Amino acid sequence: MGDVSESGTARIYDVTDEENRAAAVDAAALAIQRGRLVVLPTDTVYGLAADAFDPDAVTRLLDAKGRGREMPPPVLVSTATTLDALATKVPAYARALTDAFWPGPLTLVCHEQSSLRWDLGETRGTVAVRMPDHDLMRELLDRTGPLAVSSANLTGQPAATDAAAAAEMLGDKVAIIVDGGECADAVPSTIVDVTGERPRLLRLGVVSVAQLDEALAEHDVTVETDVDATEG
Repeated sequence: MGDVSESGTARIYDVTDEENRAAAVDAAALAIQRGRLVVLPTDTVYGLAADAFDPDAVTRLLDAKGRGREMPPPVLVSTATTLDALATKVPAYARALTDAFWPGPLTLVCHEQSSLRWDLGETRGTVAVRMPDHDLMRELLDRTGPLAVSSANLTGQPAATDAAAAAEMLGDKVAIIVDGGECADAVPSTIVDVTGERPRLLRLGVVSVAQLDEALAEHDVTVETDVDATEG
């Protein structure tokens, strides 16, 4: 089971058996290196991953989900320090959020580094970055570098919370599916825009507004919210 399937059917690695973990990470890393797509568990829902610096792979990710370039995928990183390699003009209050919630279910929308050679879609000069609280995901990120990762589902369908649901929707479009069992928490990450003088809530997820405001207290700012964000 060591090499990547080219048959059009995803190869599944069951990492609920710890003995399969090394082979799964090896296969997933090789698939990413070859520009292919991988499904694997995160600390929220299952994710669909591609090399963030491979524009063709990112296009395949968007196509697999039935999503257009106007909805670019977030980027997952293995360490908080990687944020400065991807983003610029990161405000001090954003550092308070990463200190409080990374690794974890908080995505920050930042100004992207203009020198980066990538194409995530119509980002309008921003990048959404998160450091997941999931050992296997971070182990893969250590091998591959930053990954473009979106929820493992077809657009308009619920995000997959287990490998079977991901396989049903995406099995013929990905090389590898890493089966880590059912996700412990099916709620997605909270998304906060930190490109302005005050943080702005874009999506309410695992991290609550009260938790965000508590982490921001020392900077005398609170999160701007609107009805759409707090309902979703």
